[in-house]
Amino acid sequence: MTTQVKFSSQASPELLNELHEIANREGRNFQAVLEDAMRDYIKSRKKPRASVMAHFQASVEKNRELGELLAK
Repeated sequence: MTTQVKFSSQASPELLNELHEIANREGRNFQAVLEDAMRDYIKSRKKPRASVMAHFQASVEKNRELGELLAK
């Protein structure tokens, strides 16, 4: 079992109400829904954005010949 750490924060009443509604609709407790939301937020920040990957891919294509020459 993981250790839980208490913390306090503030959020708009609308946002909190939506989280409570999700918890009620899914038959889960508020804490579990909040933890899922935090995990999803962190996960979304760890993977590169689509626009970044598109620029990267364009750069690779543009410089493919140079890359092949350097690899020799």
